[in-house]
Amino acid sequence: MACACLLALPAFAGEEAGALVVVLDPGHGGKFPHDGAHGRRGLIEKNISLAVAQKTKEVLELAGATVVLTREKDDDISLAERARIANEAGADLFLSIHCNSMETRADRQITRGVETYFLSPDPTDAEAKMLAELENGGPGAVPLPKAASPVEGILNDLALGQARNDSAALARLVQNSVIRGTKATSRGVKQAPLLVLSGTRMPSVLVEIGFISHAQEGRLLGREKYQARVAKALAEAVRDFADKVLARRLFAKAPAAPAPAASASPAAPASAEPAVDAAAVVASPGGTR
Repeated sequence: MACACLLALPAFAGEEAGALVVVLDPGHGGKFPHDGAHGRRGLIEKNISLAVAQKTKEVLELAGATVVLTREKDDDISLAERARIANEAGADLFLSIHCNSMETRADRQITRGVETYFLSPDPTDAEAKMLAELENGGPGAVPLPKAASPVEGILNDLALGQARNDSAALARLVQNSVIRGTKATSRGVKQAPLLVLSGTRMPSVLVEIGFISHAQEGRLLGREKYQARVAKALAEAVRDFADKVLARRLFAKAPAAPAPAASASPAAPASAEPAVDAAAVVASPGGTR
């Protein structure tokens, strides 16, 4: 169970049919080599990512969101299936949760911190390229899907362009929130050709919540209290994204109110901004689906 401090989030808008839909993707699952990175004392990425996802789900549901997990136990779910689950759920956003790792003893001793990725065919740097290869299943993994024709490619770009732009904004919010909530080292927001993000049709990011290979950070990742802090930070990032990105876009798309009929009596001065029920708007941010 998540700790009581996780309840201090503003409600999204109740549990009506139009509530915010969030898909959380606990990275990896199943037997080796699909169980993810390994740390000291039996720590395994698949277990930590699932625990954090379950805690995040609890917080978001208490705040009124609808939350779907791509896996709820130790299952080996393909990358394509994870994206399919998100698309069929009509998700407003997709958040894949992972732990990072370094291979050499020297790197394991010093490398720690949080980094968040959004999709791009061009990795930020060599480390981002290497991470994408690992998360995608190795250098020989299936490449990012290409359009069958130039026309199809243009249509896909038009349909997904806004979601991709919003993914960068979501990545920044997730990164800032986790750093603020955990005081971990920030390794920044990066971009990489991650297959798990390539098949989704909504704003999607992958967050590496820490290095399981680092002695101190690995111990923290294995503790429930720290997992709860990460979960609270992820939920706050989702709340901020709904408020600052999804709701704002709905405000911009809302049709203008009809002009009032002419009256003989002098009209009262109009207020500078109309009153808006933000909670009701956030309830159904379907503009990016």
